[in-house]
Amino acid sequence: MPRKRKVSEIVEEARQLPYGERAELIEQLIADSAKDLDPAIEKAWGDTAMRRLKEIEEGKVKLIPGEQAMAEVRKLIGR
Repeated sequence: MPRKRKVSEIVEEARQLPYGERAELIEQLIADSAKDLDPAIEKAWGDTAMRRLKEIEEGKVKLIPGEQAMAEVRKLIGR
């Protein structure tokens, strides 16, 4: 019986792949994972995303640059 490989071993092996093959692997893993999603949860996420997009388009929320957001997160977690 073959030895079961650890996720860390598979990840390390995947890191050795050329960029395009890594991207293809990621896409396939995401697509496979999406098959297991609960449709009700997916709908709720989609509804939330559309509501938030509308709030942005209507100027109801203030956006901040990603780098500023990450700096605030690092500050909160003490990094």
